Amino acid sequence: MAKIKLTKNELKKQKDALKMYKRYLPTLQLKKQQLQTEIRAIEARARALAAERDGLMAEFRAWIAVFGEEEAVRRPDGGWILSAGSIRTASGNIAGVDIPLFKGAEFNIDEYDLFAKPLWIDKALDRLKAMLSLDLEIKVLDEQVRRLERELRITTQRVNLFEKVKIPETAENIKKIRIYLGDQQTAQVVRGKIAKRKVVERVAS
Repeated sequence: MAKIKLTKNELKKQKDALKMYKRYLPTLQLKKQQLQTEIRAIEARARALAAERDGLMAEFRAWIAVFGEEEAVRRPDGGWILSAGSIRTASGNIAGVDIPLFKGAEFNIDEYDLFAKPLWIDKALDRLKAMLSLDLEIKVLDEQVRRLERELRITTQRVNLFEKVKIPETAENIKKIRIYLGDQQTAQVVRGKIAKRKVVERVAS
């Protein structure tokens, strides 16, 4: 704890500081709660999208298995002939934190021979786009959570600083200064009485 001056000016300074800490603390606590709520909501959204993607993948594999031609949508290296290109995002804001919002994506499709591929290839590629789009949206949601968790850590540190350090420390400083000033006032009254008695005694003698 830093050394404080035991003066009336310092008492006023400490009282003003305590008032400021108590005014800002509820705002920080509210922000902390809002961030926690938003993070939980985004994580729930990401889980729902992941379940939807897994469901689409299961349907897709079952559907292709019927035709027995999964290689029709595969490259020679085993990857899909369709891949994700750029992600389209917009800017959003939650509790003062800038976050990306998923707005869609561009996809790259390898050139293929229309006559060599089965008739259902276009429908299969649409399913793949839907699955990849969900994957990309989940990544954007993960980035939202990462940014909000970073802000939550900072906000939690500030709440703890105010609650556990600044407010108790300032309250203790105020108490210490008041006790000292009270003692000084009492001592001054006592000195005044002694001086008065001495004057009376001199006059009497």
